[in-house]
Parts: sequence; C-alpha cells; structure tokens
Amino acid sequence: MRKAATKSKADPTRAAAPVRDWPHFPAWLMVVLLVLVTIALYWPATRCGFVNFDDPDYVTANPHVQGGLTWEGVKWAFGNTAQGVAWAPLMWLSHELAWQLFGSNAWGHHLLNVLLHAANTALVFVVFERMTGARWRSLMLAALFGWHPLHVESVAWVAERKDVLSAFFWMLTLLAYAKYVEVSHARKPEVRSQISDLQPPTSVFRLPSSGFYWLSLLFFVLGLMSKAMLVTMPFVLLLLDYWPLERFKGGGVWRLVREKIPFFVLALAASVMTFVVQQQGGAVKTVEYLPLGARVGNALISYCRYAGKTFWPTDLAVFYPHPGYWPLWQVVLAGGIVTGIALLLIVKRGRHPYMLMGWLWYVGTLVPVIGLVQVGGQAMADRYTYVPSLGVLIMVIWGAHELTGGWRYQQIGLALAGSVAIILCVGVTRQQLGYWKDSETLFRHAIAVTEDNYIALNNFGGALLDQDRTIEAMSQFEKAIRVKPTYAPAHNNLGDALLKMGQIDEAISQFQEAIRLKPDYAQAYNNLGNALLHQGQTAGAVSQFQEAVGLKPDYARAYYNLGVALFIRGQIDDAISQFQEAINLEPDYADAHSDLGVALLNKGRVGEAISQFEEATNLEPDNAGVKGNLANALELKSKSNVPASDLMRP
Repeated sequence: MRKAATKSKADPTRAAAPVRDWPHFPAWLMVVLLVLVTIALYWPATRCGFVNFDDPDYVTANPHVQGGLTWEGVKWAFGNTAQGVAWAPLMWLSHELAWQLFGSNAWGHHLLNVLLHAANTALVFVVFERMTGARWRSLMLAALFGWHPLHVESVAWVAERKDVLSAFFWMLTLLAYAKYVEVSHARKPEVRSQISDLQPPTSVFRLPSSGFYWLSLLFFVLGLMSKAMLVTMPFVLLLLDYWPLERFKGGGVWRLVREKIPFFVLALAASVMTFVVQQQGGAVKTVEYLPLGARVGNALISYCRYAGKTFWPTDLAVFYPHPGYWPLWQVVLAGGIVTGIALLLIVKRGRHPYMLMGWLWYVGTLVPVIGLVQVGGQAMADRYTYVPSLGVLIMVIWGAHELTGGWRYQQIGLALAGSVAIILCVGVTRQQLGYWKDSETLFRHAIAVTEDNYIALNNFGGALLDQDRTIEAMSQFEKAIRVKPTYAPAHNNLGDALLKMGQIDEAISQFQEAIRLKPDYAQAYNNLGNALLHQGQTAGAVSQFQEAVGLKPDYARAYYNLGVALFIRGQIDDAISQFQEAINLEPDYADAHSDLGVALLNKGRVGEAISQFEEATNLEPDNAGVKGNLANALELKSKSNVPASDLMRP
C-alpha cells in the first residue's frame, strides 16, 4: 500500500521507497484544516432558503418528510418509489431527520449538506493519501474537490442531499477497500513491496473473509440506498487495483474481477430498479422524444463540457436545457477528443498509469448520468460531476508533479500554481453560493447565462408569483411557453396567475392544456377544480379534486379543497372525512383544522369543533377568521338553542 504514485519503468528504484515529495505535516492536521476551511467557505449556504425546484417534492411540500423520523416515516422511506426517483431510503431518512431537528428552518437543512461535504473533502484526502502515500498531492486533490465551484449545486441545494450523502458512503467504501487490500496482503503501512507473489484463491467461488472487505460492501449498499449513481463502484475498484494499488502486476485479472462479484450483483440490481422506477415516474424520456443518435451526441458533447467547466467554471446554471440535436461537426469533434485521449493514455499506460486511471474514472462514473438513458430534460448538470471530477483532478495533479520532476524548485512552483488554483476556486465558489440565496436569484442567474431555458423562466415566474408580482410572473410563464409549448408546468402556472387576476375562463383553458399535455398532473387537476369552484361549478370541481387525490394520494391541499367543495354541496359527512385526511397528511394545516371545526359544528359536534378551532388558533394566532370561528363555537356552547348553521359557514 501507499506506493509512490509516479514510479515507472524508467525509474525502477522508486518502487522500493516512499516518495517524500513535500515537507512533513501530520495528516490529522491536514484533515482538520480541510474540514474547517470547507465549513467556513460554505457557511453562507446556511443563509440560503429553499428553492422552488425539487425542494417542494423532497421537503417543503412532502408530508411524509414533514412527519419527521418516525416508524411510519421509516416504512415510507423504504417503500417509496412514487417520486419518480430511484429507491433511496437513506436519502429520505436524512430529510426526515433534518425536518425532525430543524423543521421548516432552511438553515439546518443546508447545514447538514455542508457538514457532509466537509466530511467528504476530508475523506478524499484520507483515502488517496493512504493509497498513494503522496500526502501533499492528496491534500491538493481534496482541496480542489472540496472548494470547486462545480460542487456548489450539490451542497447548496437541499434536494441534492443525495449527492453529498452517497459520496460519503462512496469514500468510506474506498477507505474500507484500501484497508482490506492492505490487511489481506499482510502489509504493514511502511512496507511497500510488490504484490506479484500473491497466490489466487483455489476456489472459483471463494470470496475474501476479511472484515474490511465486507465493510466496504456494506458501505457500498448504504451508498446505493442514498443514490443509485454509485453503480459504477465495482469498476472503480478495479481501476484502483490498476493504480495506485497495482494489484494487476501479479497477474490473475480474473481473481480481481471475481473478488468484485457481490459488488457487480448489487450494482446490476440497483440499475434495473432505478430504470424501472424512473420510467414508471415519467422521468425516463422515450425514444420518440429523444432518439439514440441525439442522446449519444449529447453524451459526447457533455464529456467535453464537463471537463471544460472543471478547468474554467463559468456560466454555471441550475438547469441546462437539452438542445435535442447538436451540430454534427461538434459531435464528431467531441467524439474524436474523447476517443483520442483514451487511445493516447492506453498507449502511454506503462509510464503514466494514473492518467489512464483518472480518465477512465471520469468517463466511467459519468456513464449513469451522461444521458444515454435520458432522465429529465437537462443536457447536463453540475451536480453530476461531484464524484467524476476527481478523475480529472488526479490526472492534473499527479501529471503536474511528474512533469516538473526535473525542476530544481519543483515544490515552490507547484505550491504557487496550486495556491492560485485554490484561490480562484474559492472566489468563484463564494460567488456561486450567492446565486442560491433564493429562487428568484437562482433562476434570474440561470436565465442570464443560458439560452431558451424554459425551466428557469417557469421557476423564476413561480418565485415572482409567490411574491404576488403576478403581472411579471405571467410574462415569464408566457416566455417559457413560447420556448417550449409542450411544457405542462408553465401552462399550469400561467393558469394559476390568471386565476389570481380573476380571469377564470382563461385560467381554465391553461389548466386544461396542462392536463392534456400531462394527463397525470395532479396539481393541474387541483387548480382546475379551484377555478371551477370559483364559477360555482361544484360538481365539476369535486370531480377534478377526486382526480387529483387519485393521482397523488398524499396531496393534502387537494383533500382540503375536495372537503370544501363537498361542504358547499351539503355533503357534510364526506367533507369531514376529507378535512380529516388532509390533517392526517399535514397536521399543521390550519385551514383544514378550522374548516373541519365548521363542518363538525354543523353536525352538532360542538366539543370536537372547539378542539379543532383551538388547534387552528395555536397554529395561526394572528388569524382573525380562526379566532372568530372559535368565538362563535364558544357562543354556541353557551346558547345551545341556537342552530350551528346560523352561526358560520366555511
């Protein structure tokens, strides 16, 4: 273990002793430094709010998460596949824990992301320092990983907890695996002799008995339960066997592959489950929507774009629209670059094994999200580089060290270059963090640095609508529709804005168009029901609300609206049932408590009604309407001969 990272056939003596490439500092001090600087750098994230992109589905409008870390929440986390994302129970449990601890206070949810990212940064150093023995290069690798602007999205976006959480288990898997290799070969840390004398197991089916092997497998499982992108782990372990562990030199490649069979089996199972779940949730785009040629072209372009943004991280956006087809010459050029680099590094693998390993790490770990199976409408995403970017950084850092090996003042030159790179990264990262302040700031920036970004236009409009800037919001929704007429959420949001403006017929038209484009769009059915209710079409409204709750059984607001419509129709018992369902899903739903009280009072259940009004008052102490309901109920209790229906309506 911990062999020199740059030894080659031209310099065989370097295999016998560790590289002492920089002044010695305690590893623990470097770990502490990395953690503290990372937390300090990302601390502004704790002042950011939630955003209106994915955060509602994952946290702010998710009644299961808001129930906290309970037994019911645990069962839901392990059984939930309804969000259109892969099975990821640990990710859901982390959100439930955050809500249990911090409630709706966004700073706590962001803090958990920051702490996980700080831990990942330290683990990058620990893992690569242990495997290579190159302490300062590993420190530089960890610093650039932790402080690179491309990773702001994974840290500052609450919904992307899965990135930092899965990477935490990714790095623990590598650490346990490195320890397994060290222990299984009976090597003390200071012994760095070759391992070519190792004998393969006699049985084809024999797996290692080392506790560290099974610990690495456990961490891998936990990582898959956080985000399925870890399916490339068995291939990465083989890359590490090639460099820096150099286990290929003993021959018997099948021995190394067989050793990874449990990893491959788990990765295959996770891949199949992810595809099925995302396809059922509508996240996987059909071949008709995006043919194979378009997907392959975008994948090749994206490899080059990701690498480019690693070196020059400008114009970063939360969403990059998929162009459909890229110009053919760009696809051919990108394909030539990706293939040419791979062929060159294969030829040079004997002298520069770390270069081939780094490139294959980068290319391979991006495969699940490169777009060959298109999930979502994005061409690429900064968050996808969280782990893959390590491959490029390894190539640069170890390559720079080897390139300057003959320099008299190598350490000074590399220190200066590294310091400049880190300072630039820190500056751009701090700037990028500022864009995550709120939804308006985030999507205003995305619109500025991208073209025809219908997602950004729609969500920017949503942020304006939340501030009652309805006219401005409508303008953004209309722009989004001009860019992408088939984008159902923009039609739905435009309808919501029109409804606020009192243009009910126009709003109904937009909601109907959203449903036509997306027949399983529960929110559009709910909004259409509201519009019909405004027109007094209670029967039609009930039908739409029923469609909404049928499509989304945890939709508390739709249950509440259904209750209101049923009450208006005189179906009091049915209304009570719907209000109760809304409260079961969202216990802090003040309007549901208040209107349930009204319905109960109309049934003569005065004591129960008072209890609901008191709960509503506790939730919204300044709500005059709720206080009025409570006062009326108390008056009714003292004047039992007054009919409840004469006192209040919902």
